[in-house]
Amino acid sequence: MTELTGPCKFKSRLDNQLRFIFVKYPFALSACLGAALLLGVLTHGYAQTPSTKAPTSPLAGEARRSVSVDSRQQLFAVMCALDAAGYQAGARTAGEAPGRVQLRKRMVALQGPAATALRKYYAEHALADSGATFSRFVSFALVAGPPPDFKFELRRDDLPPEALTLDGFNVVLANFYSEAKLDEVWKFYQPDYDRGVESLRAPVSDLVFAVSNYLREIVRSNSPRSFVVYVEPLAGDKTIFKTVGDQYALVVRPSADPPMDDIRHAFLHYILDPIAIRYRVQASKASPLLEYAAHAPQLPVDLHDDFSAFFDECLVHAVELRLRHLSPADLASAIDQAEASGYVLVRPIYAGLSGFEKSEPAMGYYLPDLIKGIDVEAEQRRLRGVKFADAAPTSEPPPENIRLAAKAAPSSNPLDDDLAEGQRQISARNGVAAAASFERVLVSHPDDERATYGLAVASALQGKPDQARELFTKVIAAAQNPLAGAGAHPDPSNLSWSHIYLGRMYDVEGKHDLAVLEYRAALAVSGAPDSARTAAQHGIETGYQTPSRDKQSDGKS
Repeated sequence: MTELTGPCKFKSRLDNQLRFIFVKYPFALSACLGAALLLGVLTHGYAQTPSTKAPTSPLAGEARRSVSVDSRQQLFAVMCALDAAGYQAGARTAGEAPGRVQLRKRMVALQGPAATALRKYYAEHALADSGATFSRFVSFALVAGPPPDFKFELRRDDLPPEALTLDGFNVVLANFYSEAKLDEVWKFYQPDYDRGVESLRAPVSDLVFAVSNYLREIVRSNSPRSFVVYVEPLAGDKTIFKTVGDQYALVVRPSADPPMDDIRHAFLHYILDPIAIRYRVQASKASPLLEYAAHAPQLPVDLHDDFSAFFDECLVHAVELRLRHLSPADLASAIDQAEASGYVLVRPIYAGLSGFEKSEPAMGYYLPDLIKGIDVEAEQRRLRGVKFADAAPTSEPPPENIRLAAKAAPSSNPLDDDLAEGQRQISARNGVAAAASFERVLVSHPDDERATYGLAVASALQGKPDQARELFTKVIAAAQNPLAGAGAHPDPSNLSWSHIYLGRMYDVEGKHDLAVLEYRAALAVSGAPDSARTAAQHGIETGYQTPSRDKQSDGKS
């Protein structure tokens, strides 16, 4: 593995000054020690040569350092397999090297029993959303063991659900790897990968140093947590960010203009996620502000009623703005834009960071003080006058994940009108009015899955968990009924979110083992949207807690 390297000239000065700083500024020790340990992380592998590099598989349990830039042969093999299977056949990314085009043509032209089996497997597992398909195969590549067998090296229970949906792909890929002689192809292209890794080492090293130094957080070289930036030229313009437990991975394409903003955002999550989780009870004092944020059309649906995740994302956004050193005009515009998108805690958190910068403790110790400084009542008064931005054009499902046909004008079909009205009332979080619309549909169409799902969400909004649970279960049962009519089969969005809502109900009841089963079921739904996948993965890793759970126990969501 190629480790990151940093500005080594500061190391001896830090070593000499640590004792003096600790005596004079005891709270500052974490910051200086963090910088020293960070330099150890970044320089540990500096003298390594390609011939001495250890096998790398950070997400599969092999030897690794906590922060690194690397290539991964499993990713290369999976990208070649996707090309051979016809993924986005004929696509051409701007700026692609001739060698990349030639490799794709070579993979597409392959013939043989393994190539045929690969194409059949891909056809059976490809989703309507090409991005979701790509994401699924990347997840597999990040947890698969090394070639030629690609056997998982994690326990099955520890594998990400996305990878589990590709059951049996290990054997299919291994056969294709052998038939296509991908070991020889890899050796031919490996120097290009090494150059790509080398080109990212310095900028990522500078970024990691700047972030860790600002937050005064220690990046330990022997930490069980890891952050890896994988260089993958075959990934095109896509930047994929994945987490498997405490392992964070970013897959990027090397270029003259690398996606440093994406890398910084991912690394901030790596540093700040455990801190935000540690103080989630203290942060819950600001949970009433989510009631305002949830009305923002641009706020991701999975954050609408998950305050812990919402607070974490606002914290990351606020620190990003501090690190970007924007001009006053650009800063004001960026904060306004974040708030208009629903991230209403960015403004007070950003203001609180000025106090952090003047203090001594690391963020892991200071965050409770920052939270105390948020004047929730003043923010509520201010947010009453905030106008949120309209929803941006997107292929994602509408608010609360009810995928209904959007109408520019009222329809002549009363059924469509009632469904659309129910959707509008859900968006306004008016459970009573939404329920009335969906109940009108169910009177004449008792098996309509859209109305059943809509009524389930409306029931949850009204604080009727038993009714909501019954209706979500009915949506799931319809998906398993081969005799159900076309209108009774739920679409992937409604089906996946039905599982997620049931999982959240189990979490509120303290039954996380049952909740995990529902989250995994959501991730196994073919064609589930990215928002549902994100929410389900978050549920598996951290569980779900209602914003008001610490204040009341009536089960309301």
